[in-house]
Amino acid sequence: MTRPARLSPALLVHGVAILEQLLAFAEAADKTLSRYFRAHPKLGHADRGLLAQTSFTLLRRYRSLNVKVAALFSGVPSPRRLFLAALLAEGRDLSALAPLFEPGEARKFAALKDFDEDALTAAERADLPDWLYFRLVERYGEAETRALAQALNQPAPLDLRVNTLKGERDAVLAALFREGMAAAGAYSPFALRLAEKPALARHPLFTRGVIEVQDEGSQLLGLLLAPRRGEAVADFCAGAGGKTLLLGALMSNRGRLYAFDVSEKRLARLKPRLARSGLSNVHPMRIESERDPRLKRLAGKMDKALVDAPCSGLGTLRRNPELKWRQTPESIDELAQKQAAILAAAARLVRPGGRLLYATCSLLDAENDWIVDAFLAAHPEFVPLSAHAELARYGVPEIGERLQLFPHRHGTDAFYAALLTKKAA
Repeated sequence: MTRPARLSPALLVHGVAILEQLLAFAEAADKTLSRYFRAHPKLGHADRGLLAQTSFTLLRRYRSLNVKVAALFSGVPSPRRLFLAALLAEGRDLSALAPLFEPGEARKFAALKDFDEDALTAAERADLPDWLYFRLVERYGEAETRALAQALNQPAPLDLRVNTLKGERDAVLAALFREGMAAAGAYSPFALRLAEKPALARHPLFTRGVIEVQDEGSQLLGLLLAPRRGEAVADFCAGAGGKTLLLGALMSNRGRLYAFDVSEKRLARLKPRLARSGLSNVHPMRIESERDPRLKRLAGKMDKALVDAPCSGLGTLRRNPELKWRQTPESIDELAQKQAAILAAAARLVRPGGRLLYATCSLLDAENDWIVDAFLAAHPEFVPLSAHAELARYGVPEIGERLQLFPHRHGTDAFYAALLTKKAA
Protein backbone atom coordinates (compact mmCIF):
# COMPACT_ATOMS: atom_id res chain seq x y z
CA MET A 1 0.00 0.00 0.00
CA THR A 2 1.26 3.45 -0.91
CA ARG A 3 2.22 5.57 2.08
CA PRO A 4 0.04 8.72 2.24
CA ALA A 5 1.99 11.90 1.64
CA ARG A 6 2.57 14.01 4.73
CA LEU A 7 1.62 17.68 4.52
CA SER A 8 4.97 18.99 5.69
CA PRO A 9 6.58 22.43 5.30
CA ALA A 10 9.16 20.83 3.01
CA LEU A 11 6.43 19.52 0.73
CA LEU A 12 4.80 22.95 0.70
CA VAL A 13 8.10 24.43 -0.53
CA HIS A 14 7.97 22.04 -3.48
CA GLY A 15 4.33 22.93 -4.13
CA VAL A 16 5.14 26.63 -4.21
CA ALA A 17 8.10 26.10 -6.55
CA ILE A 18 5.89 24.11 -8.93
CA LEU A 19 3.14 26.73 -8.91
CA GLU A 20 5.62 29.50 -9.64
CA GLN A 21 6.38 27.67 -12.89
CA LEU A 22 2.83 26.55 -13.70
CA LEU A 23 1.29 29.99 -13.22
CA ALA A 24 3.47 31.39 -15.98
CA PHE A 25 1.19 29.33 -18.28
CA ALA A 26 4.09 28.89 -20.69
CA GLU A 27 3.63 25.19 -21.44
CA ALA A 28 1.56 22.09 -20.71
CA ALA A 29 1.20 21.43 -16.99
CA ASP A 30 2.19 17.77 -17.19
CA LYS A 31 5.39 18.78 -18.98
CA THR A 32 6.26 21.23 -16.18
CA LEU A 33 5.55 18.61 -13.52
CA SER A 34 7.56 15.91 -15.27
CA ARG A 35 10.57 18.19 -15.56
CA TYR A 36 10.30 19.22 -11.89
CA PHE A 37 10.06 15.65 -10.68
CA ARG A 38 13.08 14.62 -12.77
CA ALA A 39 15.02 17.46 -11.15
CA HIS A 40 13.94 16.27 -7.68
CA PRO A 41 14.27 12.47 -7.77
CA LYS A 42 14.17 12.12 -3.98
CA LEU A 43 10.48 12.99 -3.94
CA GLY A 44 8.57 9.79 -3.21
CA HIS A 45 5.68 8.42 -5.25
CA ALA A 46 3.08 9.62 -2.73
CA ASP A 47 4.62 13.09 -2.52
CA ARG A 48 4.67 13.44 -6.31
CA GLY A 49 1.05 12.32 -6.42
CA LEU A 50 -0.05 14.94 -3.89
CA LEU A 51 1.89 17.71 -5.60
CA ALA A 52 0.49 16.85 -9.01
CA GLN A 53 -3.08 16.45 -7.78
CA THR A 54 -3.10 19.72 -5.87
CA SER A 55 -1.42 21.59 -8.71
CA PHE A 56 -4.14 20.41 -11.09
CA THR A 57 -6.82 21.33 -8.56
CA LEU A 58 -5.41 24.85 -8.46
CA LEU A 59 -5.31 25.09 -12.26
CA ARG A 60 -8.94 23.94 -12.47
CA ARG A 61 -10.12 26.30 -9.72
CA TYR A 62 -7.57 29.03 -10.34
CA ARG A 63 -9.95 31.88 -11.04
CA SER A 64 -12.35 31.39 -8.14
CA LEU A 65 -9.60 30.59 -5.64
CA ASN A 66 -7.59 33.58 -6.79
CA VAL A 67 -10.56 35.88 -6.18
CA LYS A 68 -11.39 34.34 -2.81
CA VAL A 69 -7.85 34.38 -1.44
CA ALA A 70 -7.35 37.94 -2.69
CA ALA A 71 -10.51 39.02 -0.84
CA LEU A 72 -9.64 37.19 2.38
CA PHE A 73 -6.07 38.49 2.53
CA SER A 74 -6.64 41.89 0.88
CA GLY A 75 -3.98 41.53 -1.76
CA VAL A 76 -2.67 39.62 -4.74
CA PRO A 77 -2.43 35.95 -3.69
CA SER A 78 0.99 34.39 -3.47
CA PRO A 79 1.61 30.91 -4.95
CA ARG A 80 2.01 29.66 -1.39
CA ARG A 81 -1.45 30.82 -0.30
CA LEU A 82 -2.98 29.53 -3.53
CA PHE A 83 -1.45 26.10 -2.92
CA LEU A 84 -2.87 26.06 0.61
CA ALA A 85 -6.26 27.15 -0.72
CA ALA A 86 -6.17 24.32 -3.26
CA LEU A 87 -5.43 21.82 -0.50
CA LEU A 88 -8.49 23.07 1.39
CA ALA A 89 -10.59 23.01 -1.79
CA GLU A 90 -9.78 19.31 -2.04
CA GLY A 91 -11.53 18.82 1.29
CA ARG A 92 -8.50 18.56 3.56
CA ASP A 93 -9.05 19.35 7.20
CA LEU A 94 -7.93 22.77 8.36
CA SER A 95 -6.19 21.29 11.41
CA ALA A 96 -4.04 19.06 9.17
CA LEU A 97 -2.65 22.20 7.55
CA ALA A 98 -1.94 24.01 10.82
CA PRO A 99 1.86 23.38 10.68
CA LEU A 100 1.93 25.12 7.29
CA PHE A 101 0.20 28.35 8.28
CA GLU A 102 1.93 31.59 9.15
CA PRO A 103 0.63 33.58 12.12
CA GLY A 104 -2.91 34.89 11.53
CA GLU A 105 -3.56 32.75 8.45
CA ALA A 106 -5.62 29.98 10.06
CA ARG A 107 -8.60 32.23 10.79
CA LYS A 108 -8.69 33.64 7.26
CA PHE A 109 -8.31 30.24 5.59
CA ALA A 110 -11.12 28.95 7.83
CA ALA A 111 -13.41 31.49 6.15
CA LEU A 112 -12.69 30.00 2.75
CA LYS A 113 -15.36 27.31 2.96
CA ASP A 114 -18.02 29.86 3.93
CA PHE A 115 -17.10 32.35 1.23
CA ASP A 116 -20.19 33.95 -0.33
CA GLU A 117 -20.34 32.47 -3.84
CA ASP A 118 -22.75 35.20 -4.87
CA ALA A 119 -19.87 37.65 -4.57
CA LEU A 120 -18.32 35.97 -7.61
CA THR A 121 -19.29 36.63 -11.20
CA ALA A 122 -20.77 33.76 -13.22
CA ALA A 123 -17.49 33.31 -15.09
CA GLU A 124 -15.54 33.26 -11.81
CA ARG A 125 -17.87 30.62 -10.36
CA ALA A 126 -17.36 28.56 -13.51
CA ASP A 127 -13.58 29.01 -13.25
CA LEU A 128 -13.39 30.20 -16.83
CA PRO A 129 -11.95 33.36 -18.40
CA ASP A 130 -14.65 35.86 -19.35
CA TRP A 131 -14.18 35.51 -23.11
CA LEU A 132 -14.57 31.74 -23.01
CA TYR A 133 -17.51 31.76 -20.60
CA PHE A 134 -19.49 34.17 -22.76
CA ARG A 135 -18.74 32.26 -25.95
CA LEU A 136 -19.99 29.06 -24.34
CA VAL A 137 -23.12 30.78 -23.03
CA GLU A 138 -23.81 32.18 -26.49
CA ARG A 139 -23.44 28.70 -27.97
CA TYR A 140 -25.01 26.46 -25.29
CA GLY A 141 -26.96 28.70 -22.89
CA GLU A 142 -26.28 29.49 -19.24
CA ALA A 143 -27.60 26.28 -17.65
CA GLU A 144 -25.73 24.02 -20.06
CA THR A 145 -22.55 26.06 -19.68
CA ARG A 146 -22.70 25.76 -15.89
CA ALA A 147 -23.10 21.98 -16.13
CA LEU A 148 -20.34 21.76 -18.72
CA ALA A 149 -17.96 23.91 -16.65
CA GLN A 150 -18.61 21.82 -13.56
CA ALA A 151 -17.74 18.64 -15.46
CA LEU A 152 -14.65 20.21 -17.04
CA ASN A 153 -13.40 21.10 -13.55
CA GLN A 154 -13.38 17.45 -12.45
CA PRO A 155 -10.49 15.02 -13.03
CA ALA A 156 -10.94 12.79 -16.07
CA PRO A 157 -11.15 9.00 -15.77
CA LEU A 158 -8.56 6.78 -17.41
CA ASP A 159 -9.86 5.04 -20.53
CA LEU A 160 -8.22 2.20 -22.40
CA ARG A 161 -8.69 0.74 -25.86
CA VAL A 162 -8.33 -2.97 -26.44
CA ASN A 163 -6.14 -3.71 -29.45
CA THR A 164 -8.29 -6.20 -31.37
CA LEU A 165 -5.23 -7.56 -33.18
CA LYS A 166 -4.04 -8.96 -29.87
CA GLY A 167 -7.07 -9.46 -27.65
CA GLU A 168 -10.85 -9.37 -27.20
CA ARG A 169 -12.48 -6.84 -24.92
CA ASP A 170 -14.41 -9.38 -22.85
CA ALA A 171 -11.29 -11.38 -22.07
CA VAL A 172 -9.26 -8.25 -21.24
CA LEU A 173 -12.11 -6.87 -19.17
CA ALA A 174 -12.33 -10.10 -17.19
CA ALA A 175 -8.59 -10.04 -16.49
CA LEU A 176 -8.60 -6.42 -15.34
CA PHE A 177 -11.86 -6.87 -13.43
CA ARG A 178 -10.23 -9.61 -11.35
CA GLU A 179 -7.60 -7.04 -10.45
CA GLY A 180 -10.39 -4.62 -9.45
CA MET A 181 -9.42 -2.21 -12.18
CA ALA A 182 -11.89 -1.86 -15.05
CA ALA A 183 -15.41 -1.67 -16.40
CA ALA A 184 -16.62 -1.72 -20.02
CA GLY A 185 -16.96 1.60 -21.82
CA ALA A 186 -20.42 2.95 -22.55
CA TYR A 187 -20.13 3.45 -26.34
CA SER A 188 -17.00 2.10 -28.00
CA PRO A 189 -16.87 -1.70 -28.35
CA PHE A 190 -13.13 -1.51 -27.60
CA ALA A 191 -13.26 0.79 -24.54
CA LEU A 192 -12.49 0.03 -20.91
CA ARG A 193 -12.68 2.54 -18.07
CA LEU A 194 -10.46 2.24 -15.02
CA ALA A 195 -11.77 3.16 -11.59
CA GLU A 196 -8.31 4.29 -10.47
CA LYS A 197 -5.20 5.48 -12.29
CA PRO A 198 -2.64 2.73 -11.82
CA ALA A 199 0.84 2.79 -13.35
CA LEU A 200 0.28 0.88 -16.58
CA ALA A 201 3.73 1.10 -18.14
CA ARG A 202 4.81 -2.27 -16.69
CA HIS A 203 1.47 -4.05 -16.83
CA PRO A 204 1.78 -7.16 -19.03
CA LEU A 205 -1.29 -6.25 -21.08
CA PHE A 206 0.27 -2.88 -21.86
CA THR A 207 3.79 -4.08 -22.59
CA ARG A 208 2.39 -6.76 -24.95
CA GLY A 209 0.33 -4.13 -26.79
CA VAL A 210 -3.05 -5.56 -25.83
CA ILE A 211 -4.21 -2.25 -24.35
CA GLU A 212 -3.53 1.40 -25.14
CA VAL A 213 -4.56 4.54 -23.28
CA GLN A 214 -7.22 6.38 -25.32
CA ASP A 215 -10.29 8.37 -24.28
CA GLU A 216 -13.51 6.64 -25.28
CA GLY A 217 -14.66 9.71 -27.20
CA SER A 218 -11.51 9.58 -29.29
CA GLN A 219 -12.25 5.95 -30.13
CA LEU A 220 -15.58 6.96 -31.67
CA LEU A 221 -13.71 8.99 -34.28
CA GLY A 222 -12.21 5.80 -35.65
CA LEU A 223 -15.63 4.17 -35.78
CA LEU A 224 -16.97 7.18 -37.69
CA LEU A 225 -14.26 7.05 -40.34
CA ALA A 226 -14.78 3.26 -40.55
CA PRO A 227 -11.66 2.25 -42.52
CA ARG A 228 -11.73 -1.24 -43.99
CA ARG A 229 -9.08 -3.83 -44.65
CA GLY A 230 -7.17 -3.22 -47.84
CA GLU A 231 -8.00 0.48 -48.10
CA ALA A 232 -5.62 3.43 -48.44
CA VAL A 233 -6.12 5.72 -45.45
CA ALA A 234 -4.47 8.94 -44.28
CA ASP A 235 -4.25 10.20 -40.70
CA PHE A 236 -3.37 13.76 -41.63
CA CYS A 237 -2.40 15.05 -38.16
CA ALA A 238 -1.24 11.81 -36.54
CA GLY A 239 0.70 13.20 -33.59
CA ALA A 240 1.78 10.40 -31.27
CA GLY A 241 -0.59 8.07 -33.08
CA GLY A 242 -3.41 7.15 -30.72
CA LYS A 243 -6.01 7.31 -33.48
CA THR A 244 -3.56 5.90 -36.03
CA LEU A 245 -3.28 2.70 -34.01
CA LEU A 246 -7.06 2.36 -33.85
CA LEU A 247 -7.41 2.92 -37.59
CA GLY A 248 -4.78 0.26 -38.27
CA ALA A 249 -6.60 -2.24 -36.07
CA LEU A 250 -9.93 -1.46 -37.77
CA MET A 251 -8.19 -2.20 -41.07
CA SER A 252 -7.11 -5.60 -39.67
CA ASN A 253 -3.52 -4.59 -40.44
CA ARG A 254 -4.28 -4.74 -44.17
CA GLY A 255 -3.93 -1.96 -46.72
CA ARG A 256 -1.84 1.18 -46.33
CA LEU A 257 -2.18 3.72 -43.53
CA TYR A 258 -0.22 6.96 -43.74
CA ALA A 259 0.54 8.80 -40.50
CA PHE A 260 1.40 12.40 -41.42
CA ASP A 261 2.63 15.04 -38.99
CA VAL A 262 4.83 18.12 -39.08
CA SER A 263 6.59 17.15 -35.83
CA GLU A 264 9.39 14.59 -35.89
CA LYS A 265 9.25 14.45 -32.10
CA ARG A 266 5.55 13.48 -32.07
CA LEU A 267 6.08 10.82 -34.73
CA ALA A 268 9.02 9.45 -32.72
CA ARG A 269 6.60 8.77 -29.87
CA LEU A 270 4.52 6.70 -32.29
CA LYS A 271 7.36 4.24 -33.00
CA PRO A 272 7.35 2.31 -29.67
CA ARG A 273 3.56 2.23 -29.72
CA LEU A 274 3.64 0.76 -33.22
CA ALA A 275 6.13 -1.87 -32.11
CA ARG A 276 3.81 -2.95 -29.25
CA SER A 277 0.69 -2.87 -31.41
CA GLY A 278 1.75 -5.46 -33.96
CA LEU A 279 0.75 -3.20 -36.84
CA SER A 280 2.80 -3.35 -40.03
CA ASN A 281 0.58 -1.33 -42.38
CA VAL A 282 1.38 2.09 -40.85
CA HIS A 283 3.75 4.42 -42.72
CA PRO A 284 4.79 7.44 -40.61
CA MET A 285 5.85 10.46 -42.64
CA ARG A 286 6.96 13.87 -41.45
CA ILE A 287 5.72 16.64 -43.72
CA GLU A 288 6.82 20.27 -43.79
CA SER A 289 3.25 21.57 -43.87
CA GLU A 290 -0.11 20.82 -45.43
CA ARG A 291 1.43 22.10 -48.67
CA ASP A 292 4.26 19.55 -48.69
CA PRO A 293 4.97 18.61 -52.35
CA ARG A 294 5.12 14.89 -51.44
CA LEU A 295 1.40 14.94 -50.74
CA LYS A 296 0.65 15.72 -54.40
CA ARG A 297 1.44 12.20 -55.56
CA LEU A 298 -1.29 10.87 -53.24
CA ALA A 299 -3.96 13.27 -54.50
CA GLY A 300 -7.23 11.47 -55.16
CA LYS A 301 -5.86 8.11 -54.01
CA MET A 302 -7.10 7.87 -50.41
CA ASP A 303 -10.24 5.92 -49.56
CA LYS A 304 -10.47 7.62 -46.18
CA ALA A 305 -8.78 10.61 -44.53
CA LEU A 306 -8.89 11.77 -40.93
CA VAL A 307 -8.15 15.37 -39.98
CA ASP A 308 -7.78 15.49 -36.21
CA ALA A 309 -7.01 19.17 -36.48
CA PRO A 310 -4.66 21.08 -34.17
CA CYS A 311 -7.05 23.02 -31.97
CA SER A 312 -7.46 24.89 -28.70
CA GLY A 313 -7.95 21.64 -26.75
CA LEU A 314 -10.68 23.26 -24.68
CA GLY A 315 -12.64 20.01 -24.69
CA THR A 316 -9.82 18.36 -22.73
CA LEU A 317 -9.79 20.76 -19.76
CA ARG A 318 -10.34 17.86 -17.35
CA ARG A 319 -6.85 16.65 -18.34
CA ASN A 320 -5.25 19.92 -19.41
CA PRO A 321 -6.80 22.67 -17.25
CA GLU A 322 -4.01 25.13 -18.00
CA LEU A 323 -5.32 25.50 -21.56
CA LYS A 324 -8.19 27.74 -20.51
CA TRP A 325 -5.66 30.21 -19.13
CA ARG A 326 -3.26 29.86 -22.09
CA GLN A 327 -5.73 30.24 -24.98
CA THR A 328 -7.03 33.63 -26.11
CA PRO A 329 -9.53 34.86 -28.71
CA GLU A 330 -6.54 35.74 -30.89
CA SER A 331 -5.09 32.23 -30.67
CA ILE A 332 -8.49 30.78 -31.64
CA ASP A 333 -8.51 32.98 -34.77
CA GLU A 334 -5.01 31.79 -35.69
CA LEU A 335 -5.98 28.16 -35.19
CA ALA A 336 -9.09 28.57 -37.34
CA GLN A 337 -6.99 29.71 -40.30
CA LYS A 338 -4.69 26.72 -39.87
CA GLN A 339 -7.62 24.31 -39.50
CA ALA A 340 -9.25 25.51 -42.72
CA ALA A 341 -6.00 25.12 -44.64
CA ILE A 342 -5.36 21.61 -43.30
CA LEU A 343 -8.89 20.44 -44.05
CA ALA A 344 -8.64 21.69 -47.64
CA ALA A 345 -5.27 19.98 -48.09
CA ALA A 346 -6.50 16.65 -46.71
CA ALA A 347 -9.57 16.81 -48.95
CA ARG A 348 -7.33 16.77 -52.02
CA LEU A 349 -6.15 13.28 -51.06
CA VAL A 350 -9.65 11.74 -51.06
CA ARG A 351 -10.85 9.80 -54.09
CA PRO A 352 -14.41 10.16 -55.46
CA GLY A 353 -16.69 8.15 -53.18
CA GLY A 354 -14.17 8.35 -50.33
CA ARG A 355 -14.64 9.72 -46.82
CA LEU A 356 -13.22 12.72 -45.01
CA LEU A 357 -13.57 13.18 -41.26
CA TYR A 358 -12.83 16.55 -39.65
CA ALA A 359 -12.46 16.41 -35.86
CA THR A 360 -11.35 18.57 -32.94
CA CYS A 361 -11.41 18.44 -29.17
CA SER A 362 -12.78 22.00 -29.07
CA LEU A 363 -16.07 23.39 -27.78
CA LEU A 364 -16.13 26.42 -30.03
CA ASP A 365 -18.05 26.95 -33.28
CA ALA A 366 -15.10 28.94 -34.60
CA GLU A 367 -13.07 25.70 -34.71
CA ASN A 368 -15.92 23.35 -35.54
CA ASP A 369 -19.09 24.13 -37.49
CA TRP A 370 -17.76 27.36 -38.97
CA ILE A 371 -14.75 25.53 -40.43
CA VAL A 372 -16.84 22.73 -41.90
CA ASP A 373 -19.59 25.01 -43.23
CA ALA A 374 -17.04 27.23 -44.98
CA PHE A 375 -15.31 24.16 -46.43
CA LEU A 376 -18.58 22.74 -47.81
CA ALA A 377 -19.47 26.10 -49.35
CA ALA A 378 -16.10 26.20 -51.14
CA HIS A 379 -16.04 22.49 -52.08
CA PRO A 380 -19.41 21.44 -53.49
CA GLU A 381 -17.89 18.07 -54.47
CA PHE A 382 -18.15 17.10 -50.79
CA VAL A 383 -21.43 16.42 -48.97
CA PRO A 384 -22.13 15.60 -45.32
CA LEU A 385 -22.93 12.16 -43.95
CA SER A 386 -24.86 11.49 -40.74
CA ALA A 387 -22.64 10.80 -37.75
CA HIS A 388 -25.65 9.48 -35.86
CA ALA A 389 -26.51 6.96 -38.56
CA GLU A 390 -22.91 5.71 -38.59
CA LEU A 391 -22.67 5.28 -34.82
CA ALA A 392 -26.22 4.09 -34.08
CA ARG A 393 -25.19 0.48 -34.70
CA TYR A 394 -22.79 0.76 -31.76
CA GLY A 395 -25.56 1.93 -29.44
CA VAL A 396 -24.35 5.52 -29.27
CA PRO A 397 -27.33 7.75 -28.29
CA GLU A 398 -28.67 10.50 -30.56
CA ILE A 399 -25.80 12.90 -31.21
CA GLY A 400 -27.01 14.75 -34.30
CA GLU A 401 -25.73 14.82 -37.83
CA ARG A 402 -22.33 15.96 -36.56
CA LEU A 403 -20.76 14.32 -33.55
CA GLN A 404 -20.60 16.43 -30.39
CA LEU A 405 -19.56 14.74 -27.15
CA PHE A 406 -19.48 16.42 -23.73
CA PRO A 407 -18.10 15.29 -20.37
CA HIS A 408 -21.31 16.15 -18.50
CA ARG A 409 -23.47 14.22 -20.97
CA HIS A 410 -21.29 11.38 -22.20
CA GLY A 411 -18.50 11.09 -19.63
CA THR A 412 -15.85 11.61 -22.33
CA ASP A 413 -13.67 14.50 -23.32
CA ALA A 414 -15.50 16.98 -25.53
CA PHE A 415 -15.11 15.99 -29.17
CA TYR A 416 -16.52 17.38 -32.39
CA ALA A 417 -16.54 15.58 -35.73
CA ALA A 418 -18.12 16.12 -39.13
CA LEU A 419 -18.21 13.19 -41.55
CA LEU A 420 -18.11 14.08 -45.25
CA THR A 421 -17.94 12.14 -48.49
CA LYS A 422 -16.67 13.12 -51.90
CA LYS A 423 -19.29 12.69 -54.60
CA ALA A 424 -18.65 9.80 -56.94
CA ALA A 425 -17.39 10.86 -60.35
